[in-house]
Amino acid sequence: MANSQQPTANSHLMSSIKWKLAQYLEIRWWQRYLRNKPVEEYLTWKRNYWHGFLEKIKLEVPENATVIDAGCGPAGIFTILEEQQVTAIDPLLDRYAVEIPHFDKNLYPNVQFHTAGLEDWTSKEQFDYIFCINAINHVNDIKAAAKNLKQLLKPGGNLILSIDTHNYSFLKWIFKLIPGDALHPHQMDLEEYVSLLNEVGFKVNERICLDKGVVFGYWVVVGG
Repeated sequence: MANSQQPTANSHLMSSIKWKLAQYLEIRWWQRYLRNKPVEEYLTWKRNYWHGFLEKIKLEVPENATVIDAGCGPAGIFTILEEQQVTAIDPLLDRYAVEIPHFDKNLYPNVQFHTAGLEDWTSKEQFDYIFCINAINHVNDIKAAAKNLKQLLKPGGNLILSIDTHNYSFLKWIFKLIPGDALHPHQMDLEEYVSLLNEVGFKVNERICLDKGVVFGYWVVVGG
């Protein structure tokens, strides 16, 4: 019995180590990336980026809609959702507040911030929209995270998930083995992401390619 359980225990341990490494690298990445960027200049650029993102996917979020920004980072789409009721979730929010001057909760009075992983945060309420942008492949347990997002979405609501997806299977396996991208513990192609969403109960309605790329494609998947 002990021998049969050993591979599972080792798998969980390796997954936890990879996720902790990814979180360490994530905060370091933000610190380096934002080091020489003036706060107001960067936030203006980022807000314009988010407006452009919504235009590309042809989405307007109604006023007073309830929204989750899952894996929001220090300057997620919550920065432009001023007329909505927004909940922003990220396991590194407490560190962003101390170590990233570009993140200031006081600028966003309509946003409730929660320091938590996507697998862990729960609510008695369900939400009209869930944005999970460049975040699902950073989590520790990707299936648990996807399942939790499904539980948080209202019936008839919309999940907007953006992801970098592998274009070539052989490169995907190389990245998994090296790993070639330690910031992202999960290396998957588009069909694997869609299968994951289907498995936890989402119905995928749209697949929108924003950048074909060479190694990675950048896709937005819309589901409910």
